[in-house]
Amino acid sequence: MPELIRESVASDFPVLEGLYPLAFPDEDLLPLLRDLFASDCVLLSLVAETDGAVVGHVVFTMVQVGGTDAKAALLGPVAVAPDRQKQGIGSALIERGFGLLADENVSRIFVLGDPAYYGRFGFDPESKVVTPFEIPVEWREGWQSRTLSDGASDVSGTLVVPEPWNKRDLWVPPE
Repeated sequence: MPELIRESVASDFPVLEGLYPLAFPDEDLLPLLRDLFASDCVLLSLVAETDGAVVGHVVFTMVQVGGTDAKAALLGPVAVAPDRQKQGIGSALIERGFGLLADENVSRIFVLGDPAYYGRFGFDPESKVVTPFEIPVEWREGWQSRTLSDGASDVSGTLVVPEPWNKRDLWVPPE
């Protein structure tokens, strides 16, 4: 478990630029991270510290479901230093984010990721809200959501994302 979870600050970014390639050596998430931080979209960005060092990070981006007034967020990316994985740091970051978002009346969280991992946090397959780009069949089980308040599961429509997330390659594997 981390000693401290706090909102990220600009001076954390150089550390995050080192963290993500270590946590995801086969996936370049830095362009997305840079675009998110450079944009004016509303983010909840949290870091975990252990022994005074940043060892984990998560971002939640505020999104909309077209045609509704539901407050929603998109989870990701989330990264933990390889030598600190499987110690509850990623879980602690995600759970803290859920609490802070619930306090802001966010009713639903979406994620495109490993069902075995995200299922532990109460995520279920999502079929009522569709992604900005059609997800290939082999990724469909990875499109998931979790409600934070009553009635939020009744929301349906198309997910409306800010510009950093409005890129086909984030939703569809390269050909």
